Amino acid sequence: MRSHSLRHLTATTTTISSPSWLPKFRSSSGSALASLSFAQNPQENQQQQQKQQTQQKIYCDSSNDDKKSDSNRASSYFPKRGQELELVCESLAYKGKGVCKVADTGFVVLCDRVLPGEKFIGRVTRKKGSYAEMTKLKTLSPHWDSVDAPCEYASYCGGCKTQNLSYEAQLRAKEGQVRDLVVHVGKFSDKDPEFAGIMKPIVPCDIQFHYRNKVSVQNKALPDLLKCDNCSGFNPSLFVFFSFKMEFSFGPKRWFPKESLPKRGDHIENYALGLHAPGFFDKVLNIDKCLLQSEPANLVLAAVQDYWRDPQLGLSPYDVHSHSGFLKHLMLRTGSDVKTGLPELMVNFVTSSYKPELLRPLVEKISSVPEVVSIMNNVNTSVGNTSVGEEEYTLYGKSNITETLRGLTFQISANSFFQTNTHQAEVLYKLIEDCAGLRGDGSKIVLDLFCGTGTIGLTLARWVKHVYGYEVVPQAISDACRNAKLNNISNATFVQGDLNKIGGDFGNAFPKPDIVISGILLARFLVH
Repeated sequence: MRSHSLRHLTATTTTISSPSWLPKFRSSSGSALASLSFAQNPQENQQQQQKQQTQQKIYCDSSNDDKKSDSNRASSYFPKRGQELELVCESLAYKGKGVCKVADTGFVVLCDRVLPGEKFIGRVTRKKGSYAEMTKLKTLSPHWDSVDAPCEYASYCGGCKTQNLSYEAQLRAKEGQVRDLVVHVGKFSDKDPEFAGIMKPIVPCDIQFHYRNKVSVQNKALPDLLKCDNCSGFNPSLFVFFSFKMEFSFGPKRWFPKESLPKRGDHIENYALGLHAPGFFDKVLNIDKCLLQSEPANLVLAAVQDYWRDPQLGLSPYDVHSHSGFLKHLMLRTGSDVKTGLPELMVNFVTSSYKPELLRPLVEKISSVPEVVSIMNNVNTSVGNTSVGEEEYTLYGKSNITETLRGLTFQISANSFFQTNTHQAEVLYKLIEDCAGLRGDGSKIVLDLFCGTGTIGLTLARWVKHVYGYEVVPQAISDACRNAKLNNISNATFVQGDLNKIGGDFGNAFPKPDIVISGILLARFLVH
């Protein structure tokens, strides 16, 4: 599911009635302004709902008595570490792990790389209070909605580990997880008659691959997947699934799957550029092509792979143990030329020191790719894994690329935040406009929280009186101001500040807002 970046959303809105609007986010029930369903007809929606209800009945206990009985049995059952069990995956949990229950006990076991309906044998690896985790040993019967994964690395890298689950099934799983967040974290009752108006159907994307405009090659462990990348706000904003940036690494230790282990005596090229092996921060699965990024980006990745190991270049990958080595991270960003609409690519090398002479042969190699218009070098001397450098240098071309969104032009620098799926961002931003109910009379005040580079607020600016954006990252605020000027937008104010540390007088810093956009992190307010 990680491959489906910024592809699904659910929208709601609420009415703000007093200056103390912020604490009410959690308790306000809200009312929907627009249906986000792209289904072809109501009959299809009804059939899909009936199918989901049927599946849910398989997983749900039939009565409260049964639940109490299962709870008692589960509390008295404790599988041992190393114990092998035969289980059936019932559903997907947050981060994409399969949820299973031990027969006759109801004890919950989480297992990576199993999917709903799959019958398998697994070995318990650890116990965590009321549940256990296990590793799959063998599949006995396949899962529901099985498809062939198009990526050769899907079984190993951990980035797109549900590629062998049909897209429709992924949508159902994601929608269910958002529903759980709304009910259990947002404290909305799914038994409330108004709930159907709050929780709208998921919106699929018609592009499944090559949609990412940013891929970051980093010396950092890859998260497990399904990152509700992140569940953005609720009341009055959107729950949005992003795909967090792909994280590759330059590494001195290449990782091989068991079935691909080299034989004794085989020559092994130890240096690797790719994704971290799941569970390892210092071992890298070498990747030659990623189906999430653009074809020009894959050409650059292939060029780097073919060339960077040449001993004559004197390049070395950064070692996270010894803190030695030169190449740390690589970031590839794809934009589009404003005049021609053709792709333009930024390549950013993050290194442990500034030695442009070492990078010069690579720069000459990849600058021959026609779409490459910018090659940057961020220097990060710290031992941490961040890809943002203390210093930044332009090695080739210009220092930024451009992208067009909702008729506006945005300049994107090496460390700028920008929606990673431009195609679906168009859909998302149009839905925000529709949900906001803007009349275009210039009478509304918009408050854009966690605004990033201000893309949402700037696309609304033409319809409203004024936009106020808040963001903690100084570079993002700088980008927002620059993009406002680039698009001749004068009714937008962007302020740098930490929204996790606001005081009771925060609402005095701007006029009473008519519309609040939550950005991608307002879910924190639901928790606090």
